[in-house]
Amino acid sequence: MGGFDDCVLKGSVFWRFAGVLLFALSGLGTGAGSAAEPGVGAGARGGSAAQQAFKEGESIARFPKLPEQAAPEEVKARVHCTEEPAALDPEGDTFVVHVPKGYRGTEPWGLVVWVSPSDSGRPPQEWLRVLEERRLLWVGAQKAGNPRNIFARMQLALCANAGMRERFRIDGRRVYVSGFSGGGRVASILGVAWADMFSGSVPMMGVNFFTDLPAADGKRVYAPQYIPDDMVLGIARERTRHVLVTSEKDFNLADTRIVFEKGYQQEGFRRVDLLEVPGIGHALPGGEWFAKALDLLERAR
Repeated sequence: MGGFDDCVLKGSVFWRFAGVLLFALSGLGTGAGSAAEPGVGAGARGGSAAQQAFKEGESIARFPKLPEQAAPEEVKARVHCTEEPAALDPEGDTFVVHVPKGYRGTEPWGLVVWVSPSDSGRPPQEWLRVLEERRLLWVGAQKAGNPRNIFARMQLALCANAGMRERFRIDGRRVYVSGFSGGGRVASILGVAWADMFSGSVPMMGVNFFTDLPAADGKRVYAPQYIPDDMVLGIARERTRHVLVTSEKDFNLADTRIVFEKGYQQEGFRRVDLLEVPGIGHALPGGEWFAKALDLLERAR
């Protein structure tokens, strides 16, 4: 499964219930004690006219405000790491925003928050039509690839989530985190440990989990990559959806199957699917398979 050496784990810590209440009241996500759908909040209803200003196509945006859910102490509590995550200042970071044709700001659309393994946050060209057809906006941090600190990558994805909800009319029931390779691993953590902010996750060609899992060769055991809070984990198990994408020739294929079967399924995740793309290796799938992943993600939403 491949680990993040800079995320050393410790035992469970007590969840700050006041923080959970803050999520419910902030409109950025659903509190773990709420009966509402994950991610539904003020963003689903839209903000002021100024907040809804937008440019069709691709643009570069800044989201300089670090949301409460991305504060260092919050990150530490949600993944139970022994390190102290740095206090990220997102003022200097930029994000690629793609607004497909058809978005007018009069109705809420879904959102894909992308975690890239490289410096680019742009969507693949083949996926643009799918985004338009599925009424999905896109946002991806720039210069937030695999070489960057994992905590900063998670914090930037959370900044993108919160910032897009402030600027666009977002359907909180359709806020998905996705990524490829190392970015997929980060997305898989966010999809579980921040299940109150993301209604689904699509990790591609890379996925991490929070329990001991056997390696495909049967000779090793992969240690947990993070330990989610029990309250948020309950949301991920019962109410959000997860689609693990791998491929016929992906070197992570066997391990991804193990994470699916002995991880998600064995741990009682109700809404999890495995999608295996034929004929390709460790590469992004084409638009057809991106659409199939979305079909699974949005099935019986």
